[in-house]
Amino acid sequence: MKKLIYLDNAATTQVSEEVLNEMLPFFRETYSNPSAVYSFAGESKKAVDLARKQAAGLIGANTEEIYFTGGGSESDNWALKAAAEAYSSKGKHIITSKIEHHAILHTCEYLKKQGYEVTYLDVDEEGKISLAELKAAIRPDTILISVMMANNEIGTIEPIAEIGKIAHENGVLFHTDAVQAYGHIPINVDDMNIDMLSASGHKFNGPKGIGILYIRKGVKIRSFIHGGAQERNRRAGTSNVPGIVGFGKAAQIAGERMETRTVKEIMLRDHLIDRVLSEIPYTRLNGHRTDRLPNNVNFCFRFVEGESLLILLDQLGVCASSGSACTSGSLDPSHVLLAIGLPHEIAHGSLRITLSEETTMEDIDFVADELKKIVERLRGMSPLYEDFVKEQK
Repeated sequence: MKKLIYLDNAATTQVSEEVLNEMLPFFRETYSNPSAVYSFAGESKKAVDLARKQAAGLIGANTEEIYFTGGGSESDNWALKAAAEAYSSKGKHIITSKIEHHAILHTCEYLKKQGYEVTYLDVDEEGKISLAELKAAIRPDTILISVMMANNEIGTIEPIAEIGKIAHENGVLFHTDAVQAYGHIPINVDDMNIDMLSASGHKFNGPKGIGILYIRKGVKIRSFIHGGAQERNRRAGTSNVPGIVGFGKAAQIAGERMETRTVKEIMLRDHLIDRVLSEIPYTRLNGHRTDRLPNNVNFCFRFVEGESLLILLDQLGVCASSGSACTSGSLDPSHVLLAIGLPHEIAHGSLRITLSEETTMEDIDFVADELKKIVERLRGMSPLYEDFVKEQK
């Protein structure tokens, strides 16, 4: 059986053994509902409280500012819809960027149908917004700015602290989708002027189906799911205790290992970037060269279809993607790649590779070697490439 080389960690990650072991007792031994009053429920409640503390500690938040959700998409929906409702008396104008995850973009489209106005900021060719454009977009009726911390496709990290400062100077709430960043890069909600932050457990070796929304104390955000009094009356539903415990443990481990993990991932990431750009002609790196997630690499190979790349890599046991996990079934090019100015024909040839702390230099060199062969093979079948080569001569 061929070795599996999993390089799609932006889509999802493997639950670590330590996280799994922490979760298991809460499926059978300590299975009580933490909302109950009897003593048996006390252990579950204690575990949830610890996880909330662990989740908060990773971003410098207070424990009571962390609310558990069903994942990043729910957290994004909650932040935007509840803020829009709560602050509608001030105005109905929201600012976001053109490269946000669809959990943000589709929520904005929903809010537009409810009478809200949305400004979509452009990004430069490396995927960064312009702070000057942001300042110019703010109006007296602007109630919310939502800009992701790091892009899920091209890995570019946005100037979050500066964005938050601009928001606060203008009396505007600031939300960031940190689903790809939480657990991977240092975050401090106070230093970065963040009012709300979304994160998801399965992006940093925690379980699926669990996320958080950080809501700064004093921010007027209402309930998103109505029913019981869970999550301090703001998010109804019986607590997913195993998932919450897993999220907390994964957050704790991420904080402890971030520094050493980041050093390793950046070394492997940059080695792959250097090899591919120097050994495979007519290739472009997408995203900022250095202000990018430690584990993210995104290329476009001219005269190659991304889907063909994925199929041939899969035959070698390599898992990668051609864009975000949520759009991998679409034939349309990535909205992120179009937003950074790539034409359709180049955007179609994208490949996203996202590493983990389990990735080895041997894995990276294998992928680089095989990519050279695959790209050469695919270009050899392309009449467009043949014509291009003739023109170059």
